Amino acid sequence: MRKLKGFSFLLLCLVMVLTACGGGKSPANATPTPTPTPVVEETTPTPEPEETYDLGGRVIKIAAWYDQTPLGETQSDINRLEKIAAVEEKYKVKIEFVVVPFEEMVANFTNSVLSGEPFADIVQLEYKAALPLIMQGLIQPISEFTDSASNINNEGNLLTKYSPIAGDYYGFDNPSSIGAGMHYNRAIFEQLGLPDPKELYANGEWTWDKFLELAKLATKDTNNDGKNDVFGFAGWSLDVYKHFAVSNGVNIADDVNLVEGLSSAGSIETGEFLNQLYNVDKVVKVSTGDPMDWNESNTFKDGDVAMFTVAEWNLGGLTFDFGIVPIPKGPSQTTDYTYANTAASGKFIGKGVKDSKLVYQIFEETFDVPMLEDYPGQDYLEGKYGFEDDVDMLRNHIAGTGLITLDDAFPEFPTWAFVNDIIVNKVSAAAAAETYKGQAEAAIKKLGN
Repeated sequence: MRKLKGFSFLLLCLVMVLTACGGGKSPANATPTPTPTPVVEETTPTPEPEETYDLGGRVIKIAAWYDQTPLGETQSDINRLEKIAAVEEKYKVKIEFVVVPFEEMVANFTNSVLSGEPFADIVQLEYKAALPLIMQGLIQPISEFTDSASNINNEGNLLTKYSPIAGDYYGFDNPSSIGAGMHYNRAIFEQLGLPDPKELYANGEWTWDKFLELAKLATKDTNNDGKNDVFGFAGWSLDVYKHFAVSNGVNIADDVNLVEGLSSAGSIETGEFLNQLYNVDKVVKVSTGDPMDWNESNTFKDGDVAMFTVAEWNLGGLTFDFGIVPIPKGPSQTTDYTYANTAASGKFIGKGVKDSKLVYQIFEETFDVPMLEDYPGQDYLEGKYGFEDDVDMLRNHIAGTGLITLDDAFPEFPTWAFVNDIIVNKVSAAAAAETYKGQAEAAIKKLGN
């Protein structure tokens, strides 16, 4: 039965009522006049014609230090490849994914943009590499072709604006549910009967003091040979400082206001805490003999460390179960940031890219595919973490709470020297801050100019 539209239905009802009310006035032998049934024609909305483009076979190059080409091994990849093909046909373009060695990316980008011929239309860059380029006017902001919402593709949520830098939006890429936190060896916690960090966090007790208390309890000589064989903590000291500084409300190098935070009260407090960990209570395992050595990022893999800070990509092949909570909250924490995002990267569009808004639109449309995961990055995240509570912790309490830390973007910014003086040379944090404050200010001023 066709659905009657409102006005026709009311008219029919009125006719039926009048007929019923006037029935006694009709002749007995009169033949009733049939009431015509209104016919409602069903119409199909005419779709607005899709705008067509013809870029004449232009090659749209998207460069990164890894191959971004979908492999076609999963349904998600197949859908993306099909969408790329459809977008190429729609715009009469060819999309090419270019691989450039990491150490060559910035030079290639800079030289080609300065020459007026960007080697790629969209380029993957670390934020700390992008900041100087932005200040030189070599990267275009994307705020002029996107709305105020952080999600670009609201249906699939597969492409998003990234955090602002230098006061505007420049970067974009796939959304992520990962982030840095405090990992812990579940076996050691169970063996030593230590309280679960997740319960401490849930109860609002996950602080520097509680972390230090657990680290001291976990640092033990369990076989009575006169040497500790279990340790409370491990990590690369430079990263350790940055994570704890952010969890204590410190912005080491403010890229918007161009202010150094190395000598701030919160930073000095962080330096004092590191001295407590490394030199006073000695709860940190240093396997290389040098806490400033990046290889200390791998010390936790020995399986004799209770807690450690490490990126999720470095968790493969472990022989023990582990969990994660946010970096513990510092005494001077005044923000919602919980960790230092020191390796943030995203995609950027260089100055001189022709039809940059259209290039952005083309790239965006290649992500307009069905969302097969429950959330972006589900397969990757669940491949790294074996416990549901860790995935929940990452997604709902850690992801999105990283402060993009850009001290490395400022040439000669003395973070390394500051940390080395405190941990290795055992200089007081206040004295180290006084020593390097001028150098930090000069580094920021130099890039700012």
